[in-house]
Amino acid sequence: MARKNRSRAGSARDTGDAAKAARDSAQKIWLAGLGAFERARTEGPRMFEALVEQGRTMGARAVGMADQALKTMREADYTGGRWDKLEQVFEDRVARALNKLGVPTNRDIQNLSKRVEELTASVRRLGGGRAKAAKRPKRAAKK
Repeated sequence: MARKNRSRAGSARDTGDAAKAARDSAQKIWLAGLGAFERARTEGPRMFEALVEQGRTMGARAVGMADQALKTMREADYTGGRWDKLEQVFEDRVARALNKLGVPTNRDIQNLSKRVEELTASVRRLGGGRAKAAKRPKRAAKK
């Protein structure tokens, strides 16, 4: 009977040690999370600016590398259908990247200009012709 009591006391001690270890681990995880939050709060703006600067550097390098590749291809007299296809792929990718950034295309700007002109005409019609047309700057005479 003495053995049974010892094993129960040992398992209770083991359970208590495991619970304490789990509690200590959870406490460390909590403190690490708070430390990470504080570091992000204090160093976040500085880190953001560093990442922006790295992006500028990488962007400049990428443009330089693209220019060098273009120069190399031109020097190699890479003409014909393949050149046109490569150029089209490049234009498509640039257009997609600009679209993702929200940069309006020339077509978008032309459509907006047309709509503004139509709206201006509608306002003139509704206003009985009282709205004056915007003055366009005069071009300098060629000498």
